[in-house]
Amino acid sequence: MGKFVIKKSKNDQFVFNLLAANNQVICTSETYKAIDGAKNGIESVKKNCMAEIEDQTVEGFETKKNPKYEVYTDKAGETRFRLKAANGQIIAVSEGYKAKKSALNGIDSIQRNAPDAEIVEELE
Repeated sequence: MGKFVIKKSKNDQFVFNLLAANNQVICTSETYKAIDGAKNGIESVKKNCMAEIEDQTVEGFETKKNPKYEVYTDKAGETRFRLKAANGQIIAVSEGYKAKKSALNGIDSIQRNAPDAEIVEELE
């Protein structure tokens, strides 16, 4: 089972990662000024994780309504995804992947792990 880990980032702000059962990072949040903001972000990921996928790597892709995952190619040519909440705010992002299939596997992992993931605070 996965877990959300909240950590302090630079400037005494907070960030969370969703980790798979093998402790690999699946996705990362933006930074939050308060720990409650990070916890609200986690709840938003849990609520929106079953969203549809908008594959922006294909020409003429179909635009999906928020909440959604946007799969795209970054400037380095790697495939990434971001999860957007119903209000259009980005709530989680992935690392860059060499293969689109790996990014899609990351989305699948969020959908399997996020709903029941425990929340762990590592603030030291």
